[in-house]
Amino acid sequence: MHQDDGGPCVFGNVIRDAGHELVEWRPQDGAPPGGYDAAMVFGGSMHFDQEDEHPWLVPEAEWIKSLLDERVPTLGVCLGSEMLAHAAGWPVSRLARSEIGWHEVELTPAAQHDAVLSSVPARFPAFQWHSYAAEPPEDAVLAVSPACAQAYRVGDRAWGIQFHAEVDSAAIEHWLDDGADGEDVREVSLDIEAERQRTWREIADWTDLGRALCGRFLEVAAAG
Repeated sequence: MHQDDGGPCVFGNVIRDAGHELVEWRPQDGAPPGGYDAAMVFGGSMHFDQEDEHPWLVPEAEWIKSLLDERVPTLGVCLGSEMLAHAAGWPVSRLARSEIGWHEVELTPAAQHDAVLSSVPARFPAFQWHSYAAEPPEDAVLAVSPACAQAYRVGDRAWGIQFHAEVDSAAIEHWLDDGADGEDVREVSLDIEAERQRTWREIADWTDLGRALCGRFLEVAAAG
């Protein structure tokens, strides 16, 4: 986790319901705990390249690289997915226009046989909040939106998702309230009330999608 309002939410419930132990760690607090069998890296308001402002990003990036090197099952979300892509040596760049709110995402043909992404519908509205995005190799991309790659696999044990499949309604409500005056929100002229109303319509299906995706990731991790 990188901040209070960027935690596991729905994913945390799935992890605990499956009988696993969930250990929450912040890279600002020092070295990661040991003894884990899988890792999830969540989002944050900072960007992956703001190492001068957030020097703890440097050891965190080294830790994420070690996850890939040691083939630890890993799932990155938003900032986490960008850091995962960067650790893999892929470009990560700022979008011409931030992607915030509900946007359509579509799976690529490669996702049909993917161990994790095959658990979600072929096309779905996804909740987004990001200004940067990774540029994975074409054969690694599992989902796309008009703005960028939305899901990708790094090797055979790590996945990145740009959309926020982990959030629940409370998290979205907080982000909409807290970010209403943000620069990126003003950039896209986000209609906060419209996004709030759409969240009410979408949240039940969105929670089901998040639970399915997280559940499949846990199955892959346990099988390994």
